[in-house]
Amino acid sequence: MKKLSFCIAALAIAVPLLNAQNADTTIDEAVVSGTRVPLTVSRSARMVTLIDTLFIRTAPAQTVNDLLKYAVGVDVRQRGGMGVQTDIGIRGGSADQIAVLLNGVNISDPQTGHLVMDLPVDLGEVDRIEILEGPAGRVYGTSSLLGAVNIVTKASSVPGVDLRLEGGSYGLASGGVKASLPSGKFRNQISASYTRSDGYSRNLSGRLNSDFKSVKAFYQGALPAKKADLKWHLGISAKDYGANTFYSARFDDQFEHGVKLFSAFEAEGKGFLHLKPQVYWNRSFDRFELFRGDESVVPFNYHRTDVLGANVSGWFDSRLGKTAFGAEFRHEGIVSTALGEPLSDPKDIKGSGREYTLGLDRSSGSLFLEHNVILKRFTASAGLAAVHNSASRVPLRLYPGADMSFRFGAAWKVYASFNTSYRMPSFTELYYSVGGHAADKNLSPERMTAFEAGLKYSVPGVNASLSVYRHLGSDMIDWIKDLREGDDAPWVSVNHTKINSFGQEVNVSISPGIILSREDFFLRNVSAGYAHISQDKDIEEYLQSAYALEYLKHKFVAQADVLITKGLSLVLSYRWQDRVGNYEKFEGGKSTGKLVPYSPYSLLDLRINWELPSVKLYLEGNNLLDKVYFDHGNIPQPGFWFKAGMVLSIR
Repeated sequence: MKKLSFCIAALAIAVPLLNAQNADTTIDEAVVSGTRVPLTVSRSARMVTLIDTLFIRTAPAQTVNDLLKYAVGVDVRQRGGMGVQTDIGIRGGSADQIAVLLNGVNISDPQTGHLVMDLPVDLGEVDRIEILEGPAGRVYGTSSLLGAVNIVTKASSVPGVDLRLEGGSYGLASGGVKASLPSGKFRNQISASYTRSDGYSRNLSGRLNSDFKSVKAFYQGALPAKKADLKWHLGISAKDYGANTFYSARFDDQFEHGVKLFSAFEAEGKGFLHLKPQVYWNRSFDRFELFRGDESVVPFNYHRTDVLGANVSGWFDSRLGKTAFGAEFRHEGIVSTALGEPLSDPKDIKGSGREYTLGLDRSSGSLFLEHNVILKRFTASAGLAAVHNSASRVPLRLYPGADMSFRFGAAWKVYASFNTSYRMPSFTELYYSVGGHAADKNLSPERMTAFEAGLKYSVPGVNASLSVYRHLGSDMIDWIKDLREGDDAPWVSVNHTKINSFGQEVNVSISPGIILSREDFFLRNVSAGYAHISQDKDIEEYLQSAYALEYLKHKFVAQADVLITKGLSLVLSYRWQDRVGNYEKFEGGKSTGKLVPYSPYSLLDLRINWELPSVKLYLEGNNLLDKVYFDHGNIPQPGFWFKAGMVLSIR
C-alpha cells in the first residue's frame, strides 16, 4: 500500500502540472460552511469535501448512507443493507464523534450515534452534502469531535411533481413522491416515501431477520423577504427492521423499531449585520427487542429522547475582514427503561403497559467569536468557542482554532489549520448496563486537538488535493471486552487516556469533456482517492475494541462516469478498504473463543442512467462480484443486490 499511496500522490501532482499551461482561472464558487461566515470554495481557508448534485444523481447509491461510502475520508460501517442501520465516522472516529446536520440544524442523537442517520429525506431530495473533516468545535459546536456532515436539501421555486418507483433483489420495493408547491412568495415542498425488503440473511431458526420497512415524510418552506429570509422544516422517519446479530452475536433474532421527528425554524437578516436566529426540536422514540416479538425472557428496551436547541449567530463586514459571533443553548433529555437515573415520577409508555423508570437531562451553553481576513491571495480565520455543559465537572472550557490558506498561480492553494473540540459521552456510553454491557456513568468528555496541512489544485476539468494531519486525542471513549475473563466477559465503556493518529489523504478528479470543451466526450469524469491512518496505540491480543481502536487503516475509491450516447450514461465505482481491529468469532450462536482480524475487501458497483426530458430510468448493481464482507464482526453484508427504478417529473 505504500507504493499505491506514492503513485496516487504523484498523480495528484503530475496531472495538474500537465494541464497548468492551458488552465482557465475560473474556480467553482460554491459556498460552503467551513467557517462561521459564508465563504466560497476558492476563498475558504479550510478544506470542505463537497458531494454535489451531479454526483448524487448519477452515483450507484439510493441512500445518503450509501453515498458517503465514496468519500475517501469517511468510514461507513453498515449492519444492514440500504442504510438500515449505519455508523458514520470521519478520519478514524466513531458515529458518536461527528455532528450530523440537516440544512444546518444539528440533529445529532445524544442517545447513540447508531441512530443518527435515520433521516426524513430521500436521496433524490438532497442538493449537496458538505463534509468537514477534523475537529469542528468552533464551527458546529458540541459533538463535532472529528468533523461534521451537513445534508442540504433542494428548495425549488418551480411548481412540479416527481414520482419515483423502484424494485430489486431481496423483495425490495420502494416508492416516493415529491411536490413543489410555491404560492406567491412562499416556497413549499413536501415529500413522502415508503421502502421495504424481505432481507438477505437468515437466523439459526431459518427465518429472514434482516427485513425492513421505512416511511419518510418531509416538508420545507421558505419566505424570501426584503429584510430577512425565513426558512422552516418538519420531518418524520419511521423504521422497523430485523436486527439479526446487530448488537450481540449471541442472539440472532433481534428487532428494532424507531421513530424520529424533526422541526426547525430560522431567519437570516440582510444588510450590514447578518443576524441568523434558529430554534429546533428533535424527538426520537426507540424500542429494542433482544428476542423479536417476545419479551417473556428479556423485556424490551424503550427510549424517548428530546433535543431542544436555540441559537443566534451573526456576522458583519469591515475593513478588517468578516467578523462572526453568536451563542447557542442546547438541552438534551431522555426517559428510558435502561438509561439514566431513577425517576421520581415514572412516565407511561403508550401502548406497552410499561413505564419509563429512568431518565437524564443535561444542557450546554456556548459562545463563539471568529474573525476572517480575506485578501486577494490570502485567507485567515481564527476564533474560539467557550462551552459549558451541566453534566461536566469542568465549569467552562475554551476551544480555539485557526485556519489559513494562500493562493498562488492561477489554480494552486496551500493551507494549514489548528483546531480543537470536545464531546460529552452519549447516554448509552454512560448508562447501558444490560445484555452483557457494563457502562461507566463517570466517563470523562473526549477532547481532540488537530493539526493539518495540505495542497490543492483546481482548474476547469481538473481538481486535486493532498492533505496530511495529526490528531491528538485525550480521554477517548470506547467499549472494550477482556477475553481473559471468559465467555461471560462484559463490554465495558472506558476512557483511553491518549490516542494519537497520523493520516494522509489524496484526491484526483479529471473531467476530459470540460478540458476539451466537448460536452459529448465519452469520458465525462474519472476520479480516485486514497486515505491512510495509523495510530500510536495498539490493542492487546486479549482485548476486543468496538470503536476507538478499530479504524480504516487504508481506503481507496475510484469512479468513472461514461457517456454512452446522449442521455445514456454508465457509472462504475470501486472501493477497497482494510480495517484495523478484530472480533470474537461466533458459530451457531456460540463463541469459538477466537479473535479474528478484519479482512480487507473490495467492492464494485455499477449504475446505468437513461435520462429523457421527463423520465429518468436507471439500473443499479451493488457488490457486482458478490463478495462476502464484514463492517462489524459476525454481521455479513449483502451480496449482489440488483435495483431498477424510474423517476417521472411533471412540470
